[in-house]
Amino acid sequence: MLTLFDEKKQRIPLKIWQSDVHQIEVEALNQAINLTQLPFSFHQVALMPDAHVGYGMPIGGVLATIDAIIPFAVGMDIGCGMHTVRTQYTVEDFPAYKLRKFMDLTRAAIPQGFNWHKSAQKDPVFDKMPLHLKLFQDENKRIRKQLGTLGGGNHFIEIQHDEEGQIWIMLHSGSRNIGKLTAERYHRAAKDFCRKEKSQLPTSQLSYLDINTQEGQDYLDAMNWCLDFALASRTRMMQVILDILETPGYEELDIHHNYASREKHFGKNVWVHRKGATRAFRDERGIIPGSMGTVSYLVRGRGNPESFQSCSHGAGRRMGRKEAKRKIPVDQVLNEMKKLGVEISTDNLRDLAEEASQAYKNIDEVMEQQTDLVQVERKLTPLGVVKG
Repeated sequence: MLTLFDEKKQRIPLKIWQSDVHQIEVEALNQAINLTQLPFSFHQVALMPDAHVGYGMPIGGVLATIDAIIPFAVGMDIGCGMHTVRTQYTVEDFPAYKLRKFMDLTRAAIPQGFNWHKSAQKDPVFDKMPLHLKLFQDENKRIRKQLGTLGGGNHFIEIQHDEEGQIWIMLHSGSRNIGKLTAERYHRAAKDFCRKEKSQLPTSQLSYLDINTQEGQDYLDAMNWCLDFALASRTRMMQVILDILETPGYEELDIHHNYASREKHFGKNVWVHRKGATRAFRDERGIIPGSMGTVSYLVRGRGNPESFQSCSHGAGRRMGRKEAKRKIPVDQVLNEMKKLGVEISTDNLRDLAEEASQAYKNIDEVMEQQTDLVQVERKLTPLGVVKG
């Protein structure tokens, strides 16, 4: 862990879980320094080993604030997270033909990309939708068709095996379009608030809401429902998959990595923003996925106070999406997956290079940088991936 403190640039320390600061993009480092300058940021800012550039705040950043919440420090895909389940099967139960059949059935049953269900879905989560907010009134019908849909980009479903050969299912998805719309709607409100308050900020992307105002409370209502929706959506998809496999689920685990929550750290009640970061309280179980075709990890938190009891949410990008598509040929990605023995199923070959392993940091190196944050329980190796 590195600690940076430049009194000319920083009001509070910046702590980075990297052995070499030069491994962090300059722009991401500058974004992190901006966070230390905020008048309401508390104690220190933590940067996880998978950190890279985001809107306003680096993805892989952890920020604690006093009475303020920053929509772009939560993230655009509110409640994006991981869900994993152990099945009753072993790797011997999945020869290539059976694996391919499973992936085809999964693709047919779960909409991906911009696709939704044709009809509204039913779930108790809709009983708690914050319909007192106009955004949710406007989006109500569309939201109900998006529950249990995977999305695109870096969202995926993987069939994996652990060191003992036991089969696991892992999926990565979030709150779909309502999370993005919530982030954009309240970022605009935050900018308006900061203009009225004449707030001096390093960038308007760090515009904030006072948690004690109506707008601040409305954002919390919207954000928390997006978290519930994302969880319900991942749970729905996983049940569909388990039905396809005709197996119950064991050791089921679900976590978010884009959210803010009220917590006590260093003796103070604060709002902890985890943007592309995972909570890692002592003995709390977590999921840290690798990039496409690489291993993922199930971990247990060490409760390290220096990171606000947090850890990385994945491997972290080395290349932006456009750069990856420009530099990495699709055929190269397909050949590498074939060499690894990992089946891939997608209708979106054009964007496949965005998720190539070369576009991400080395997950094993990321894990080595955070041994004081988490301990590894299991390593999961992919057999097949359904990419949104």
